[in-house]
Amino acid sequence: MSTTYTRVSVTSSLEDTQNKVQQLHNEGFKKDHIYVLTHSAEGTNYVAEYAGAEQISMAEEGLFTSIANLFRSRGEELRAKILALGVPEAETDRLITELEWGKILVLATPHMSEEDTLMMYQGEAFQRTII
Repeated sequence: MSTTYTRVSVTSSLEDTQNKVQQLHNEGFKKDHIYVLTHSAEGTNYVAEYAGAEQISMAEEGLFTSIANLFRSRGEELRAKILALGVPEAETDRLITELEWGKILVLATPHMSEEDTLMMYQGEAFQRTII
């Protein structure tokens, strides 16, 4: 697969989410690289189980971000989770608004070998991240 960036889709129902997860899998994204996110932690857990997708965990966020999320508001926690998957900061506010309106995010990250690198946009500068 040649995709080297995170794909983000906004869905409105469990069925749409399940279909999007399957479509991404069919396009070559590995199942363990397809994530769902809702405004509530409980909702995210339910949707992930229903759609056969993953939740954004400490492995994706990193230890320090994961610990910091224990002390953040839900909005700040959602922001950290979205940014951890390489979504541009400028796009994050719009996606959080979608979550507040009851939408579901489906995020798919590229599968890369340890030797590969991925350019991820973080804030106003590019940062080379080794995956």
